[in-house]
Amino acid sequence: MSTPTGSRRRADAVRNRRLALEAATALLSEPGAALTVEAIAKKVGLGAATVVRAFGGKDALLDAAVSGLLEPVVRRARDLLAETTPTRALHVFLRELLAFQTAHHGINDQLGGLDLPATTALRADLVRAVEEMIDGARREGTVRTDLDPGVTTTLIGQTALAVARARPPSQELADAYLTVLLDGLRPPAAP
Repeated sequence: MSTPTGSRRRADAVRNRRLALEAATALLSEPGAALTVEAIAKKVGLGAATVVRAFGGKDALLDAAVSGLLEPVVRRARDLLAETTPTRALHVFLRELLAFQTAHHGINDQLGGLDLPATTALRADLVRAVEEMIDGARREGTVRTDLDPGVTTTLIGQTALAVARARPPSQELADAYLTVLLDGLRPPAAP
């Protein structure tokens, strides 16, 4: 049987978990922000031990925060594949991916060496979705077939990272990168 004190503790634990997750997610969007347990705790006025207890550790907290950001991106890629042609899906998604990377550029720099199973799974889903877009666009004749699909996917990912790291952020630069990337992916003109 639960007691009022037990219920109160559970409610506090749920609230602390939500606050820690919100703080971690917010810090992921702040350029140069340190993703430490202490920084997360300070942002929401909790103790570092409370933040750790809420998630069981920094890795689990960051995994929840990053996967929470990535999940709608993966869902959007899947929705585009279902709603339109692969070529159109690729063009629309790349623009949105560049915007996402720019808004959350610090994520990749701070995740090395962490155990992030949910994030790793979502990244793999994202790569598969982009590969499906590329494969479909290749079948439609709008993306060159002389490049290995894995190389093309890596090229897209590295371009998104390059745009994301540009300081200050520039929509003009993002548009230029996207134009050059998409022009480069088009099949060469027949001789």
